[in-house]
Amino acid sequence: MQFKPFLLDAWLEQYEHVTEFNLAASTGPVWSVSDILALADHGTQHRFLNHELVYSRPAGADRLREAIAEMQQVQVEAVQIVAGASEALLVLMWLAAEPGANVILPQPGFTTFSALPESLGVETRFYRVRRENGFRIDPDEIKRLADSKTKLILLNSPHNPTGATIGDNEMEALHDFTAERGIQLVSDEVYHPIYHGNSTRSAARLPHATVIADLSKAFSIAGVRTGWMIEHDARRRQQYWTARAYFSISNTTIGEILSEIAIRKRETVLGKTQAAATRNLGLLERFMSDHRDVLGWISPQGGMTAFPWLVSGENARPFCQAATKHGILLAPGDCFDSPSHFRLGFAKVGDDFPRALDRFGTFVKSWSAKMVTA
Repeated sequence: MQFKPFLLDAWLEQYEHVTEFNLAASTGPVWSVSDILALADHGTQHRFLNHELVYSRPAGADRLREAIAEMQQVQVEAVQIVAGASEALLVLMWLAAEPGANVILPQPGFTTFSALPESLGVETRFYRVRRENGFRIDPDEIKRLADSKTKLILLNSPHNPTGATIGDNEMEALHDFTAERGIQLVSDEVYHPIYHGNSTRSAARLPHATVIADLSKAFSIAGVRTGWMIEHDARRRQQYWTARAYFSISNTTIGEILSEIAIRKRETVLGKTQAAATRNLGLLERFMSDHRDVLGWISPQGGMTAFPWLVSGENARPFCQAATKHGILLAPGDCFDSPSHFRLGFAKVGDDFPRALDRFGTFVKSWSAKMVTA
């Protein structure tokens, strides 16, 4: 078993701590432990400071599961806590790894989506989120890829890196299609509910869908490493519990309490992300218009990332490498199997985004001038 290189994390590890403006980030404004604790009442703060550092329960702390169940409007029994959506993906792909099986995934997409099944010898089939199609997620294309050996179809909405979304009616149609054929429909909702166009509902409402989410993206408290799975099928829940007992056993009790606070105070936490994303996306739209001779793009419908491209069609990695020398960090599109593109995050830098765009604009002009004279 071998994993392919994780190009995105290797890139971020190399440049994230040495550039002034991180526009490669897929998260929102940063929170500290004291910021989150300040949202809690005195009793919860006391519980956090005095809880025992023991194993948590494999299914997750009761209070945390209750908070998630209330937010997702599901029964508590449907909630399985995991160590971020990454562990959820590991569990799902591990369980899908049967002889001759295939899984259907988005491309471009987060590296883990394909790396896990490929490492396990599972056939990967891709539906394309194409700029020629306005970064639309096409349910008909997904259906055409499915056959009797398809174990799992993964949707990511809002989508990383394009910000594409799928509508409620389309999601329901896919749900009915997969339920009829015994295919597991997985909805990755780590960017829900951050939207810039029409908002969509969580797939947690659908009886045969599996939802995975975490607090890393929309909530932007990745350091707690808390994720969850919403599963209405009791047999699958038992499989997840068993897999988790072998993988991570449980989350940290510290992280679970902080996570519970953030979820119960989600109007404040998510509101901070939405405000930063909405404000900065407006600035980014004007920026892209001003530089349309060099950069192409489609405005994201959700999440905190966009996926622009070089109109010249050239590989964007040299462009991204040159940008780091100007203090700007972008994520090269080859990290998502789309070399002419790059991922641009517009929420993490928060109020510094105008300064970041000024710096980025200066770089784009210098790059364009260099290309003209080359």
